[in-house]
Formats: sequence, C-alpha cells, structure tokens
Amino acid sequence: MAKNTICIWYDRDAEEAARFYASVFPDGHVKAVHRAPADYPSGKAGDVLTVDFTVAGIPCMGLNGGPAFQQSEAFSFQISTEDQEETDRYWNAIVGNGGRESACGWGKDKWGVNWQITPRTLTEAIAAGGDEAKRAFEAMMAMGKIDVAKIEAARRG
Repeated sequence: MAKNTICIWYDRDAEEAARFYASVFPDGHVKAVHRAPADYPSGKAGDVLTVDFTVAGIPCMGLNGGPAFQQSEAFSFQISTEDQEETDRYWNAIVGNGGRESACGWGKDKWGVNWQITPRTLTEAIAAGGDEAKRAFEAMMAMGKIDVAKIEAARRG
C-alpha cells in the first residue's frame, strides 16, 4: 500500500468511476474492490465499500460513503497534455461521459470530481512569467477547453 493515497468520496459509484478513469488515462488500473463486511449507514454488507485504483500513476481510493458529502472545486486532478489531440481526448472523455464543462480548462465528471485538462504549453507560459505569462493567462481566462493554438499564439504575442 502506498504511504499516501488520495481518497475520493462517492455516493455509491466508486467502482464505476475507477473503471472509467482506468480506461481513459494512461498508467491507470483498478487494483482491488473491497466489500463492506457489515451494514453501514449508507449501505449493506456485501456492497462495494472502497476501490483501490490508480489514475495517471497516482494511487487513489474511492469510498462509497453515501450522499453526505459532495465534490467541490477544492479538489481536482490536473492532467498535463502534450498537444490539442491529447487535450481533446481527455476533455471529451470527462465532459462527454455525463460531465460538464467549466472554465479555464476545468471540467467535472459525471460523479462530480473536478479535472483540469492542462496543455503543457499553458503551464510553460505561466512559468515563463512576464508579458508571455500575462498574454497566455488572459487567453486562457476566455476558454472552457484549452485551445492550444490560441495559447501558443498568445505566447508569441
């Protein structure tokens, strides 16, 4: 078991979410599904309680905890992409599978988990600082899904 694991609260669909993430992102898989040994407030003995999985190399645990807590933008996965094709593929998987688009490269999957699909050119522009960062940042602020060509044009001025 990893020393540090991200635990994500789901109402009841942790296994479905984990299998979806493993099918979409590289270096992802479902490691184990654990069933409740007894009844609990939001489920019964034998229901899926936790799921151990990996998303892009990051160990996670999905917890079927019931409806008490909802996801928020206070937590998100940030997936770095190399080009528009990769950006589109991940964006369309998250938003096109019952999720919804947000602003500045953020999307929410159908379970409410937030994702930042972030092309490397954008993070490089911000890291460069100065006018280049300002132009790229201002271009990003007007976007939902990040448009790589527009970010690269903004970087050049």
